Formats: sequence, C-alpha cells, structure tokens
Amino acid sequence: MSALRQRVAELRLALMLLTRLPSGQLAEPAPSLAAARWAYPLAGLVVGLGTWAGFALMLALGGTPGMAALAALLAGALLTGGLHHDGLADFADGIGGGRDRAHCLEIMRDSRIGSYGVLALVLVLALMGTSIAALGDRATIAPFLALACASRLFMLGAMTWLPPARADGLGHSAAGSGARALLPGLALCALLILFAGPAMVAALAPMALIVFTTARLARRRIGGQTGDVLGAVQLLTECGGWVALALML
Repeated sequence: MSALRQRVAELRLALMLLTRLPSGQLAEPAPSLAAARWAYPLAGLVVGLGTWAGFALMLALGGTPGMAALAALLAGALLTGGLHHDGLADFADGIGGGRDRAHCLEIMRDSRIGSYGVLALVLVLALMGTSIAALGDRATIAPFLALACASRLFMLGAMTWLPPARADGLGHSAAGSGARALLPGLALCALLILFAGPAMVAALAPMALIVFTTARLARRRIGGQTGDVLGAVQLLTECGGWVALALML
C-alpha cells in the first residue's frame, strides 16, 4: 500500500472510531488504531463543521441563540454517537465512586450511568450550551472548527503521554508514545486558531489546564488513560474553550 493510501485509510479509520459517519470498508491489511491516532483532530474538523451547521441552521430558521446552541449540541452528539459523552459519564462515575484503582476501573467499565455521571454530563453540557448561546451570532464557524479540533488534539496528547491503565480496551489499542503523531493536528489547529482570532489563542490556556488536571487525576487514581478518560478530556476541554470565549467576547 502506498503512503498516501495508507494515510487515507488511517483517516477513514479515525472517522469510523470518532464519528458515526459512513466511511465504507477498509481493505486489508487495515491500519491499527494506534497508527490512525494522528487523524483524530482531523475527524474533529468534520464534527465541528456539523455542530456549526446545526447552530447556523437554527438561527436561519428564526430560532433564538439558546435554541441554536441546543441544536449544535444535538448535532455534535448525533455525529459522534455520544462517544465522548459516555466517556465523561463513566469517568465521573469511576473517579467519584471508586474506592481504589481496581474499583474505579470496574465502575468505568459498567455500562450503567450513576449519579456522578449524570451530574457531570448535565453540568458540562449546560455550561457549553449557555456559553455558545451567550456568544450568539459571534459564534461563527471559526470557533466551532477550532475547538472541535483542539479538544481532540488535547485528547491525543493525553493518549500519548499517559500510559494505558488497562491491558485491553480502546485506550490500550490506540495508545502510542510517538509525539510525531501530534504534528498534523498541531498544524491544523494552529491555522484554525489563527483564523478564529486572539480570543481563541487565549482560550487555549484554560483548555490546557483542564487536560493537565484531568490527566493528573487519571494517573493518580487509575494509573493512566482509558477510552473513558480520553472521552472526558475531549468534552471537558471543548467545554472549557467555549466558556473562556463567552467570558472574553
């Protein structure tokens, strides 16, 4: 397989993993999840475009900024299949209710959602939605694209720097130690952030603080990252970015 076809296959695999968009079937030999991790921020570009489309469509139909913000959140959940939402809920349940490392991991693997997970989802989505609504028509396509890509780049950073907490699962399968996988996402995010303006540059600081705090908590409580940790990082950093923009603009 040529290098270009390999990269395209990896991008398609990233879309299959992080979105519910139809991406066809991969020819054998299919790339590994670890090989495709560089493309996660690019998959965010598609999700960001879809969330902005939901927001803009609701405004065009005469909806209020609050209605448009809810439409954006709905579009994001539909495009991702609630993948990161599920990760945040499981992470909150495990960290909030676990007695020790093994118990935290056991709770996080349980498909049922508990009180900590419900609270985390409600509060994070409420903060994100009210922040988007507060921006109103200032929420152009630029921040939607930049935050969707940057939050997945932070997720990729957590995956790169934290060891897998389990010997199986998504976090283990997609893990990799090579920082070169960050470079395509860094280049894409740099362009999008410059396009979004100075406020977006400033919003990176709270996003970085969130991923640092979340990663440190995950390492201390469960010894590293899992798919749930990565989902939590994505959603928390995206929320933090929207809150920061709403406070600055």
